[in-house]
Amino acid sequence: MKKVLLMKEIYLEAFKNLGHIILKQYFKAFSIFCFCLIALVIYAFLFRVFTGFSF
Repeated sequence: MKKVLLMKEIYLEAFKNLGHIILKQYFKAFSIFCFCLIALVIYAFLFRVFTGFSF
């Protein structure tokens, strides 16, 4: 039983901060992706305004 508890403790310690790192990187990539999409929308809107597109 002591061996099982030791393996459990080693496993929990090894993967303790892994979820936080993955989650942080995911949100960083998602925010960059959203910023690029917003920049694309602003560019498309300004392009249509300056080329005389009738709304």
